[in-house]
Amino acid sequence: MFKFDITIENLKRGISNPYQIFDELVLQHGYRIPSTIYNTQRDIGTNIYTKDWDLLIILDCCRIDALREVAPEYEFIEGVDSLKTVGGSTPEWTAKTFDPDYLDKIQQTGYVSGTAQLRSILEENRPSNSGLFDGHLAYSLLSYHDTVNISDLGYVDYAFEYNLPSDEIARHPKGKTPPRYITDRGIRAARGEDVDRLILHYMQPHGPYAADAIAEDRDLEKHEGRPLRYLRNTGDMDTVWEAYLNEIRFALDEVEIALNNIDAEKVIITADHGEAFGEYGIYGHTIGSLHPQVRHVPWVETTATDSNTYNPVIEEKNEADDSTEEILEALGYKT
Repeated sequence: MFKFDITIENLKRGISNPYQIFDELVLQHGYRIPSTIYNTQRDIGTNIYTKDWDLLIILDCCRIDALREVAPEYEFIEGVDSLKTVGGSTPEWTAKTFDPDYLDKIQQTGYVSGTAQLRSILEENRPSNSGLFDGHLAYSLLSYHDTVNISDLGYVDYAFEYNLPSDEIARHPKGKTPPRYITDRGIRAARGEDVDRLILHYMQPHGPYAADAIAEDRDLEKHEGRPLRYLRNTGDMDTVWEAYLNEIRFALDEVEIALNNIDAEKVIITADHGEAFGEYGIYGHTIGSLHPQVRHVPWVETTATDSNTYNPVIEEKNEADDSTEEILEALGYKT
């Protein structure tokens, strides 16, 4: 299980990127792996199933300060509180959230997912690996979490498997599921599935940042394709931050459609984890991270009413060709 392979290719990458060596040897083994082990035995953070909600909207990788910055643009966000999440990344959040202790609630939960991590953790039972070394111990440790099976959820819809009709948002750029997929399939689930709770998991604002490229019908620029690498190499925070905020806006515009076409008395808008943009020398998010910008996520309470102002576009399933491995690799994960 604890395979730890060092290849010539990985050593070359490490020599050219000393920060990654420090991150994966010192920080990974110095505190993230210990915190991951601790999290398998005790609770680090608050499980969403201890909270009251009918509709849970996840903005993957969303920071508290970023959501507060764009909040005045959206009437349905009156205030942004915070919550300590149970995971430093989506795989850890998934493994920790879907605990058999909450089986009764999980069985009455529908999940519309823009991320392949749900399938990877709860269905395929093989966490993805990431980094210089093929055997990433923190990912292996997720197998120690007692999690339910994907069949225990009341309803599951892998939105990343679908293709919309040919239009400006029909593509999944570099594995990134556009938010319209989640909105369409979320509304359909809310209107047609017999579940008490519904989770809509939007991929935005997780990198790559594709919102501007989709709007302008162009390829991704350097700061969009690998934004954190670009930030670390250039220090150009303003450019990266604005692209990040536009990703949040991209999702919130769709969230607004969903809130006007789903009946839910209590709606929560939150994130599975946040993102570090160089604070304390850390970039990104990873399993076991206790970084405050990663572990503390936004918590917004609102409501939703189905005014029947929008009907979902997708009628028939048209599976995308990308496998789980290809999707996760495009998002920066190595499988």
